[in-house]
Amino acid sequence: MERLRKMVNEIAYTPLSWKGGGLSKLSAIQLSLIPILSLTSTLYKIILSFRRHLYRSRFLPNHRLPVPVISVGNLSWGGNGKTPMVEFIAKWLLHSGVSPLILTRGYGCADEAKMLQRHFNGTSARIGVGANRAAVAAPFLKRHKRLCSEQIGGSFLDSSTIQVVILDDGMQHLHLCRDVDIVMVNGMMPWGNRNLLPLGPLREPLTALKRANIVVIHHADLMLEQEIKVIESTIRENNKAVSIYYAKMTPSHLFAVGKVSCELPLLAIHNRTILCVSAIGCANSFARSVEKVRPRCVDRMDFSDHHVFQREDVEKIMLRLQELVVKFGSEPIVIVTEKDYDRDPNMFGELDPFEVLVLCSKLQIVSRGGCTDEHFKKYMKWFLKAFNLERAW
Repeated sequence: MERLRKMVNEIAYTPLSWKGGGLSKLSAIQLSLIPILSLTSTLYKIILSFRRHLYRSRFLPNHRLPVPVISVGNLSWGGNGKTPMVEFIAKWLLHSGVSPLILTRGYGCADEAKMLQRHFNGTSARIGVGANRAAVAAPFLKRHKRLCSEQIGGSFLDSSTIQVVILDDGMQHLHLCRDVDIVMVNGMMPWGNRNLLPLGPLREPLTALKRANIVVIHHADLMLEQEIKVIESTIRENNKAVSIYYAKMTPSHLFAVGKVSCELPLLAIHNRTILCVSAIGCANSFARSVEKVRPRCVDRMDFSDHHVFQREDVEKIMLRLQELVVKFGSEPIVIVTEKDYDRDPNMFGELDPFEVLVLCSKLQIVSRGGCTDEHFKKYMKWFLKAFNLERAW
């Protein structure tokens, strides 16, 4: 199954044209899959269009929450920085005295939800997990409604109430109305072959960008200027008025498996042999982040996004580690992402006696063309003021 996923992923990010030389890069098996994927993609497009029509005609109802909803979503699968942006917004809100409720679907082993719960433990932020986000939000907002009715003299609600909902991976979740749509774009792998799933990586056509209030080009620090301009051009073709921002992931520290509270400096892996093991949407960005810390050598083993590691995977990783010992004459360090760690913390303990460290990173807004971190926050403040939350500032 893992091999099939990788083959389909390669097709999704390969231009499907002999003229550009894209098809010549695919194997015979991959070429044989294209007709099947193309048919499935067409069916998916029909279903997608019909579903949107049902919501537009109100045959399927939209649910409106009593508090403002910020949706953070994407158009293509994996690696777009949705969850880091959700965390960025939630931490800013908390710092401003506004308590958020984060609603996340919880794909696979709910690795992203587990990571968010760990990061916001002990704060007034709440995490709700489930496919039906409106139903998940109900018990949280029931308490909010009661406290609102008890509000005296227009005083600002206490920190235990939910004042803003952040919808993680919300662009295609049409059941829930949103007040601002933020669309994340993976700058390193923006649109692939521009086809819909499963032939391409798109969950919706690029015309869906018309619904966006903000588009954030992620991994902007790892891109060439011309690449950024091409993505900007595509965005503007579909939404001339949208605000465009730029983001990057900045490594902050490391921690050893099982020792989350014990932070290690990034220098701990300086001049060491590193094996990056990841099952995320954009393994390239992870490996390049590790390279910035200036290790001796970086090798990598990439798995499909949300992959659940099995015994055979552990054996493959151990074999690669032993090969690196022979090649470099010293024990390498395994580096994993927080998402992979939270998916199954115990699994990485099976790599003993090799050291396994978890790299922690934070999303930052990159300054470009007047679009700065402060500018982004001012936009969000302007949005929240419409809901009488200006007292938070």
